[in-house]
Amino acid sequence: MSKRTVTVTLAGCLALSACQSAPTSQAVVDRNAEFGCVAGTVGGAIVGGLIGSTIGSGTGQIAAIGGGIGLGGLLGNRLTCA
Repeated sequence: MSKRTVTVTLAGCLALSACQSAPTSQAVVDRNAEFGCVAGTVGGAIVGGLIGSTIGSGTGQIAAIGGGIGLGGLLGNRLTCA
């Protein structure tokens, strides 16, 4: 993969992880659930970006990576967050 593809993928992952709320002073169980939610969101974004990188070429591939990151993060969030 090119440097540009890696940069876009990492930027998307960081943007999604920044959307999580700040931790509160709740029980350890809640923190573990929140970690699972973050891990699912970021993991889904990474997998989506990798799948998107196999589609198209040139600027179309960059768009496919961005779409894969967004949709993968959304799907990962929906599957792991209650």
